[in-house]
Order: sequence, then structure tokens, then C-alpha cells
Amino acid sequence: MIVVRHVPGFSFRLEDEIREMVRLREGMSEDGLSAHAVDRALATLKLFKRYCESSEVDDVIATATSAVRDAANGPAFVERVRSEIGLELKVLSGDDEATYGVLGVLNNIPMQSGFVLDIGGGSAQISEVRDRRFLRGTALPLGALRLSEQFVTSDPLSGAEREAIEREIDRQLDQVPWFKSGKGATLAGLGGTIRNLGYVDIARRGLPLHTVHGLRVTRKSLTRIIKDFTSMRLEARQSVSGLNADRADIIVPGLLVLRGVMRRLGVKDVAVSTYGLREGLFLERFWSHLPYPVIPDVRRFGVLNLARNYGYDKPHANHVRFLALRLYDQMTPLHGYGSEARQLLDAAALLHDIGTVIGYKGHHRHSAALIENNGLPGFSPREMAIVTLLALYHRKGNPSVGEYGGLLEKGDEDLVRRLTCILRMAEFLERGRNAVVSDVVVTWTDQELAFTLVADEHPAVELWDAERKAAPLLESVFERRIVLSSLASVDTPTAFSHDSAVGVDGLPAEGANKSDHAEDEPEAFDDKG
Repeated sequence: MIVVRHVPGFSFRLEDEIREMVRLREGMSEDGLSAHAVDRALATLKLFKRYCESSEVDDVIATATSAVRDAANGPAFVERVRSEIGLELKVLSGDDEATYGVLGVLNNIPMQSGFVLDIGGGSAQISEVRDRRFLRGTALPLGALRLSEQFVTSDPLSGAEREAIEREIDRQLDQVPWFKSGKGATLAGLGGTIRNLGYVDIARRGLPLHTVHGLRVTRKSLTRIIKDFTSMRLEARQSVSGLNADRADIIVPGLLVLRGVMRRLGVKDVAVSTYGLREGLFLERFWSHLPYPVIPDVRRFGVLNLARNYGYDKPHANHVRFLALRLYDQMTPLHGYGSEARQLLDAAALLHDIGTVIGYKGHHRHSAALIENNGLPGFSPREMAIVTLLALYHRKGNPSVGEYGGLLEKGDEDLVRRLTCILRMAEFLERGRNAVVSDVVVTWTDQELAFTLVADEHPAVELWDAERKAAPLLESVFERRIVLSSLASVDTPTAFSHDSAVGVDGLPAEGANKSDHAEDEPEAFDDKG
């Protein structure tokens, strides 16, 4: 169960997640679900419902999938849930299950066209996506638990058992005529098997990631993990870093399904989606005002959603973003980057101050931690690492990739340093948080890099802090002397509104409203109080 707090069409955040491995299909016969499995399911549903009531969840979406729809006593189980617990279970068809899984993926991964694979306990859903819409899908009896009960009797898995599972996978895939390889085919995966694979891959590679958001696992890595797991006994698999112990007994058949699908499509990797069926069910409600509940730009909404969840200062963040992109565009001949780097700078500019929700002191570190731990839908781990580093160094420090080095590519350290220069200059040109600097013009020679500020009044605070905090890094990175000037002179009148309450020496009169950011003293005072 996931619990989501949301404002429809504006923002949402995961409030809680409760996980219980019920295995409703376990022990299922021609008569239907076993009594023990039904008891486990009813106990879990009672627990979930009690939680919803105590935490005042006001909208509960309860669904059942392949085990209930396949069981002879499935309708009787649904009636028991209704009469004993008070939950109306919606039994999803195979097409429903595939559709909701795709809705989750498309709101999490910027996939235009390709295939989506969801490996559950009883079935696997394969779907085709075209132009960011669900085109068609099917459910096959290739669930990890179903295959384990059908073929696995030894520990570890024997070669003959593995071959039997692979033959069954191929036989089932042969029955889907539209599921075949094509030039440039892409694959996204969801569900517990694939998420666990992602965390195992992260642990093996020693990556500093707390989420599998946007992770791509190669077929080569998958094959290596399957080989290792098939040589381990259950007890050894249960202790593997990244793998949930209660999934260790069924993980190998699930991974064999993934490899069979990858081979059939001829793809080299699978993109792991952290959104799946549950998120698809929620997002259908969240985006109910749209003609189709999938957003056109996953990256843009992912950044805005994170910013909104942590109460970002919208006017300040948007103006820093405007100035940063103005600087970036004018300095393109100097830094040499294109639209991809511009998008990363854009995201970092909107998120650089979200850490102030924790505290102003050290907010750059808090911002980086929030980005890293939440992840950014639509961004790869490499891109997320760069955005995190930009937020970390947006106000001070000598940029270094540190622990993120394993996620980055050749040349990314220079990219981080150059983008940090631009973001830091934009931040200090908006130091007063009042948009006094409305624009900036950049010119340069071989020896000099000049920033001319366009302002309605003399930007004294901005010039002062930009000279101290932004200019030194720019000078070092771009190897030019930095010159800062303003078109507004010191004698330009200060633009007060007519109803401003002004006291002695221009300070607010007693009782006047103070700025929302009055606590943001210049950093020169940080260590002296």
C-alpha cells in the first residue's frame, strides 16, 4: 500500500508505504485460493484499512490482480473482503493491469515509444507504447511465484529447471505476434523483481544512489547476476545486498523472464521505473482533468513537484533561473555546451534553495540531500548527480564530484564547475531576493569577462556579494579577470512604493511588514552571529 498526499494537478508526495508479502497465489489449486493464503490476505487488508482509518486517508483504491481473477473462488474472496472488511475490491483484467502499469511508467520515464514489462507474482504484463500512449498489452502466466511453483524443486536452481523455465518463457512470448524486435527498440520495467534487480546492481557497482529512479541495467549485468544467483543457495541469496530477503526464493525465475524479453527485443538495457501499478491507479485520479492522464514533460513536472513539496520560494527561484539561463545562453561560446546542460542548470536553479525547509544554515547541503534522496523522475542517475552537485555548490566551495564520480562521464567534472559558476553568479545577482537586477549583459575579451547589470536602482548588495562569492570561481574556471558593473548609478533613486512605511535611514518603521527572508543575513555574519 502507498499513501499519497496530493493537490490534484499541482503536486503529490509519498507519505507512507506499507509492504507485506501475502503471496495470494501460493498453494492455489483447481478449487481456487488456499485457505491459508486467503487468511493472510484478509489479515493484511484489515491492517491496511485500519491504518487508513487512523491516519484519515479519505480516498482508498483497492484492487486485485491475477491471483483473484484466475481463481475459481475469486468472486467469493471479493465478497468476503466486502462483507468482513468493508473494502470494495476492483478486480483488474490483464489489460487493466497493463494499462495502469504503463500510466505509472510514462509519468516516471520520458519514453516516447517502446515496450513496458511488469513482472508480478502470478503474471507478467507486456505492453507497447507509442507516442506516450498505451497502444496494446497482454498478460502472460509468467509471474515469478507461478514459475517457481511450477518448475523449481531444488536449491539452488538446477540447470534443467532453468532450461525448462526459459522454454516456457519463449513459448509464451511466441503467442504475442506484435511483440518483436525493431530498430531502436526500448524497454522499461516495473514491479518488485525489476526494482530489486536495480538495487542489486547499484550495490554491486558501489553507486551512491538511494533510489532506482531512471537507472538502466544492462543485459550483461543481468546475465552476470542470474549466473551468480543460480549458483547460490537460498540462504546466501537472502543476504545479498539490495535484494529483499522475502523475494530471494522467487527472484531467479523473474529475472529469467526479463532476460527472455530483452533477448526477444534485442535491447541492451532496461530502464527501471519506480512507478508501477499503484502509482498508475493514483495518477489516473491526479491527472483526471487531462484528456489522457500522462504528462507531456516528465522532467519539468518532476522538478516542479519536488520544489512545490518543499515550499520553494517561487519568485526567487524563478528569477535565479531566469538570470542563470541568460548567463548560460550568452556564454555559450565560452562553455560550449548545448540544450542538455541547459536543462540541468534550469532544474538546479529551481531546486537550489529547497533545503531551507530544513534550515537556512547549511541549506545547500540540505538541498542536495533532498534531491538525492527523492530522485528526479525523467532524469538519469548521472543527470540527477549533476543537479545535486550544482545545488550543493551553488553558494560556496570549490566544486568537486566526490562520491558521485562513479555516475559521471568523462568531462563532467568540467561541466559541473562551469555550470556552478553560472548558477552561483545568478544566485548572488538575486542576493536581495527582490529582483532588483532585471537582466545581465555578458561581454568578454581574452583577458576580461564583464557582467553589466541592468537594474531599476543601484544593486549595491548584489555587486558586493557577487564580487566576493561568485567572481573568484568564475575567474579560476574561465581564466579571465572578472569585471562587475551596473547601468544604474549609486545616485539612482530607490524605487519605494507610495505606501511603504520607512523609518530612520531607510529602515522599516516600527510595525512595518518585514521581508519573508529577513533572517537571510549576508554570509559575512554566518560565523559571528
